[in-house]
Amino acid sequence: MEIPAKSPDGSEKSPQSKELITSNTASTLCMSSRSESVWTSASRSKWDIYHKPVIVVSVGAAIFLFGMVITSLSCFLTKNRNVYKMCGPAFLSLGLMLLVCGLVWIPIIRKKQKQRQKSQFLQSLKSFFFNR
Repeated sequence: MEIPAKSPDGSEKSPQSKELITSNTASTLCMSSRSESVWTSASRSKWDIYHKPVIVVSVGAAIFLFGMVITSLSCFLTKNRNVYKMCGPAFLSLGLMLLVCGLVWIPIIRKKQKQRQKSQFLQSLKSFFFNR
């Protein structure tokens, strides 16, 4: 067993534990949290909310169209036909997967936005009635 070293002032707390006790941890956690929109009620634009699913849908559609072109090339070109037959369906499936993921993501974000609005409304009602 290891015995914790005593600090120079005679107490058994290590310098690290003193530092942790004296730091202002709660305010630091609130400031550095990932979801700052929970703590601040700043309204965000539609692009800020939906830019990720829109990008995923756009990239998925582009890859899907590229897969369609490559697959159709296997019908018209005889040279490298096997390569087109292998790559075309791969791009088709990848593009379709991204397209569907982006299209499913949009209603999920809408539902979260509605829940957040209800939560903010209930918080304002609660503060109105209980702070009188």
